[in-house]
Amino acid sequence: MTDLETLAARFEEDRHHLREVAHRLLGSVHDAEDAVQAAWLKVSRRGIAGVANPTGWFTTVTAHECLDRLRERKRRAEVLGADDHGPVAVAPAADEQVAMAESVGRALLVVLDRLSPAQRVAFVLHDAFAVPFDDIAALLDRTPAAAKKLASRARERVRGATGAARPTAEHLAVARAFLAASQEGDLDALLEVLDPDVVRRVDRVLVGGHIPVELRGAQKFVEESKLFAATARGGEVAVLDGAAGIVVAPAGQLKSVLRLDIRNGRIHVIDIIGDPDRLASVDVTLAD
Repeated sequence: MTDLETLAARFEEDRHHLREVAHRLLGSVHDAEDAVQAAWLKVSRRGIAGVANPTGWFTTVTAHECLDRLRERKRRAEVLGADDHGPVAVAPAADEQVAMAESVGRALLVVLDRLSPAQRVAFVLHDAFAVPFDDIAALLDRTPAAAKKLASRARERVRGATGAARPTAEHLAVARAFLAASQEGDLDALLEVLDPDVVRRVDRVLVGGHIPVELRGAQKFVEESKLFAATARGGEVAVLDGAAGIVVAPAGQLKSVLRLDIRNGRIHVIDIIGDPDRLASVDVTLAD
């Protein structure tokens, strides 16, 4: 076996781990595969002579490739506008993309996509993969203290700042019951969590002209919900501006959010937001 073949075999042992790192950093299976392949090309040229921790080095090279892609994505978004800030969906990888999004968590991928490239790298590498801050600092060309601060700020964005408004456990339970009933098409369960006079509002960009932007009454909403069961399967409970809500992010790519006005154990208002400007203004953090 040649040195290159030995190196390739060693890299393959870590490929699954590297793909997980890249997917957390980029939010796209297709982009993650590209980043890992680019990392292999760099590794194959350099070799691992004198490298004490090959896995750690492979991870660093992969993360650097991801960082470059995140920065390019940010530059592109600034030039083209907010509609182009997320990962690009690629049809051949759709099933795998959905599976990866479900394993990581759709809401987490949505929140990660709102971090700066440096924050995302620092947070993911340290909190998800236990990479030391000294190594992260070298990757980001920052001091260890600065890298730690980036991760801390990202953590606040993901989980909510200390002292920030949070929904009660009861409100989160109502949101989860509503989502589960919507996903399963359980109309009786839906009626149990809806106020009889519930109001549903939706941004016109999300629906055709034959669907009203405002609808009143639990029974009417339940009848309409049959049309959106497939959409609900891409949903996950999250915290929206400090209150219980739902993000709809099939394959981890944000399409809409549902603000829920919950009072006395029932949902009184459902505000479905899909307008890009309105979406960008919603603060999303994890429910747990």
